[in-house]
Amino acid sequence: MRIFLETDRLVLRAFAEVDADHLLALDDDPDVTRFINGGRPASREAIRAHTLPRFLHDHPCFGTRGYWAAEERTTGTFLGWFAFRPLADHSPAVVELGYRLNRAAWGVGYATEGSRALIHKGFTDLGVERVTANTMTVNTRSRRVMEKAGLSFVRSFTEDWPEIIEGSEHGDVEYELTRADWERRRWAAAIR
Repeated sequence: MRIFLETDRLVLRAFAEVDADHLLALDDDPDVTRFINGGRPASREAIRAHTLPRFLHDHPCFGTRGYWAAEERTTGTFLGWFAFRPLADHSPAVVELGYRLNRAAWGVGYATEGSRALIHKGFTDLGVERVTANTMTVNTRSRRVMEKAGLSFVRSFTEDWPEIIEGSEHGDVEYELTRADWERRRWAAAIR
């Protein structure tokens, strides 16, 4: 198991083929995938053919992955995953932050804790200049995590998605945090 990052309560580690069952259970929960695909269940074939290859991909600019399995630090319980992936394979300048956690992990701060740790690592170790994140406008929980992790609202937008799901008529939102803003906030907090 290749550990990428640890926090007080989380271990973020590289995915492996053996994680297919964890990913299937996560994506089989309609509450978890409500804002992804309207809550449709996943298939083992889709996990193996599409999800795992994406999660096992190493990005040349990082020399490592862009998706991380999240486990509870003391028990090793699989909680879900975090994404911190460069938008261009050969440039770490702009990364997309994402997370998908099982329902048992909701509401206890794991998403914020993991997001903040990834942002810190990105700005201090990986050469990241801008972190971006997107979600449906109606996904208030995810938007709150973005805000608590330090990202600010940039814009609302609409896309032509392959299927309509409940709430998609309200569009999507983009949030961001730049290295300059992150450093300014850290400096301001240090002098308080």
